[in-house]
Amino acid sequence: MIGNIVGNIFGQGTKVKGHVVLMDKNVLDFNDIGAGIINNIQDFLGQQVSLQLVSATAGDPNNGNRGVVGEKAYLEPPLFPILPNIVAGESQYGVTFHVKEGEGIPGAVIVKNLHLAQFFLKSITIDDFPGKGRIHFDCNSWVYNVGKYTYDRVFFSNDNYLPKDTPAPLRPYREEELRHLRGDDVNRKLEEWDRVYNYACYNDLGNPDGGSNLARPVLGGSAEYPYPRRGKTGRAPTKTDPKSESRLPSLDLNIYVPRDERFGHLKMSDFLGNAIKAVSSALLPVLQAVFDKTPNTFDSYKDVLQLYEGGLPLPDIPQVQALIQAIPLEMLKNILTPPQGQRSFLKLPVPQIIQVDKWTWKTDEEFARETLAGVNPVIIERLKVFPPVSKLDSARYGDQNSKITAEHIKKNLDGLTAEQALGSRRLFIIDHHDSLVPYLSRINSTSSKVYATRTLLFLKEDDTLRPVAIELSLLHPEGEQNGASSTVYTPADTGVDAAIWQLAKAFVVVNDYGVHQLISHWLRTHAVIEPFVISTNRHLSALHPINKLLFPHYRDTMNINALARQALVNAGGVIESSIFFSKYAMELSSSIYKDWNFVEQALPADLIKRGMAEVDPSSPSKVNLVIKDYPYAVDGLAIWSAIESWVAEYTSIYYSDDLTIQSDQELQAWWKETVQVGHGDRKNEPWWPELNSRPALVQICSTIIWVASAMHAAVNFGQYPYGGYLPNRPSLSRQFMPEVGSADYELLKTNPDKVFLKTITGQLQAILELSVIEILSTHASDDVYLGQRPSKEWTSNAKAAEALQRFAATLRGVEKKIAELNADAGLKNRGGSEKFSYTLLSPYSEAGITCKGIPNSISI
Repeated sequence: MIGNIVGNIFGQGTKVKGHVVLMDKNVLDFNDIGAGIINNIQDFLGQQVSLQLVSATAGDPNNGNRGVVGEKAYLEPPLFPILPNIVAGESQYGVTFHVKEGEGIPGAVIVKNLHLAQFFLKSITIDDFPGKGRIHFDCNSWVYNVGKYTYDRVFFSNDNYLPKDTPAPLRPYREEELRHLRGDDVNRKLEEWDRVYNYACYNDLGNPDGGSNLARPVLGGSAEYPYPRRGKTGRAPTKTDPKSESRLPSLDLNIYVPRDERFGHLKMSDFLGNAIKAVSSALLPVLQAVFDKTPNTFDSYKDVLQLYEGGLPLPDIPQVQALIQAIPLEMLKNILTPPQGQRSFLKLPVPQIIQVDKWTWKTDEEFARETLAGVNPVIIERLKVFPPVSKLDSARYGDQNSKITAEHIKKNLDGLTAEQALGSRRLFIIDHHDSLVPYLSRINSTSSKVYATRTLLFLKEDDTLRPVAIELSLLHPEGEQNGASSTVYTPADTGVDAAIWQLAKAFVVVNDYGVHQLISHWLRTHAVIEPFVISTNRHLSALHPINKLLFPHYRDTMNINALARQALVNAGGVIESSIFFSKYAMELSSSIYKDWNFVEQALPADLIKRGMAEVDPSSPSKVNLVIKDYPYAVDGLAIWSAIESWVAEYTSIYYSDDLTIQSDQELQAWWKETVQVGHGDRKNEPWWPELNSRPALVQICSTIIWVASAMHAAVNFGQYPYGGYLPNRPSLSRQFMPEVGSADYELLKTNPDKVFLKTITGQLQAILELSVIEILSTHASDDVYLGQRPSKEWTSNAKAAEALQRFAATLRGVEKKIAELNADAGLKNRGGSEKFSYTLLSPYSEAGITCKGIPNSISI
């Protein structure tokens, strides 16, 4: 104290101690993502990195009353003892600020990097600032050399302010930071150090310069092909088509996203990127070399099981070993390299669906159960009209109404008539008919051979479902305007009829697999969330409480979407190569986006729309399920309620009335741009909510958080557990149903398994698809789950921090309740005879393929 007083007398100011946390290179850099990153933090000591405090309470009259900027301080060698909260992978360094009288209390820090290499700045903390106490800055950002920026890098403290409440000295810094992030004046190829968030259409999927077979339509910006916007990269157009953006080479995954979009989960993201690259660009040539010399069809279920029990036989082909050795990722190289003395490769982990019983998947009970508790439980609807009717334009497609009759299903309705079953809300449908019919002839002109399917299910007294009819439809052979050519199949237990029924179910699951992957998963979570990520960064300051609320739910989404556009959903990518949609995959997802409705993404609204729930007459805010044992809905509604309560409590801290929301310029700009630009092709829809009240804000934010966390978890982390055994969820059908009198029909009498395996996904496509969904189903060790924050000091607001703790406690209660429900033998849909409990919405998980856990964001 005496030293500080003496210092002030002589104008030297007060010495204020703090510490800076940087992340180590080996934690962030899995595969040399940035060759210029430091190897030794000592390089930054001395005067290589400066930090200057910016006052939140004192304006500089000589600089437009902007917050006073203090003297430069520099990183110091680590002080001992190291603070106890430091964790593995982090390095902590001291810093001493010289604060002069009149500089006030800091609310921001300017950080300048004079070193040539970038570094990752996790946080800055002032231990005890006079008159304030502890001040923490959550930074989580890459800082490049000052020459890469035309402005100062500014980091704000963990205080939250609405724009009108921002301390006057900080306002220009807040406004300028958002202007830099918008980068509306940047019209060039964006580089890794750029921090620009802007929009572009999906014009980077095709590669017309590589040939007409690789050209794809631009998605977004037109009535014909509407689509959510993705992040701008600024790459030049292709030579062949000026509307299409040029692509990076297939092995180059350095697609531009703002560098901080890869700050968390970065090691896993880089691992994932290289794994995708290895699968799409390295594994594929190995498989093609193998299957050039061997059959591409599994001959028996024993051959399929060999994938998990011993691997595929490795033919004696010299180039195979050479290809394996060229694979850049050690993990896949090890998988592909057989143990000493063995002639096999590619042994995969055993999926949960066959861990207890290898044959339950074939039963009607499991087929039906997975519509409620599988990886795609968001499609089933209650049937409201019998027979089902089509919404397609009859002038173009003719009569597309269902040909299922009461006679087809009466024997499986437990004594009810079709009319009685419909009236008592006991008929349900998996309807993949209308979405596929417009593309059916084009898809079937490729190697795929698929039907548009409708599946009717009956709700039994024990709350389980029974499939009662499957309709397989093709376009009329004399032209699509003549309607559908349909055949109806019903359950059978013996003989050829049983084999035919098994095939009919397979054709349904092929449809469902593709719709799950492209619509339920990609479109309805990954693609629709990206515009929110972009708009939030462009319009909601890091100081804004709604930014603080939503930011954790955007982690890595732009990054994984960019990787997907480069290697998964692109022309000739993994999706087109292994799913029946072929080259029409993304185009078809655009047609489905025409019916996307933001309001209906909220779980209660979605359930009501599908007829799976009804509003509770005693409480309009609640819903009653039509099927009580609907695991996705039961668990999901508990999660939804927890999210909604948390958002309501959090927003009430900052918004006392509706007028405060209406006058919040950042918030209004955020919502306006999200609707009019990010989802601009749907901007005129009447269902968009007006952001003019706290209930509207709660509903909007709850829906975003639900989609980015729980909904994504429900349709993602079960991919390998359910679909890793390809007969259960095949991605392709390669031939139509055998016709009476054909060789395959006769073979059904003696070897139905061979015909089944000959019909569904072949070996090459199966291994390619399984390799990807294994990666996508894996939790990283650094996943941050719902109700968690990576930093304990994410906010300085005690009420907000306490509200988060209550949210986390509620989720732990939900986790316990899910375990109790799964232990209830009377709830047959929760586990089925397979004893494979429904845990996809159990909030927390360890690393690996666990079929549970809800990460905060779409990060894989």
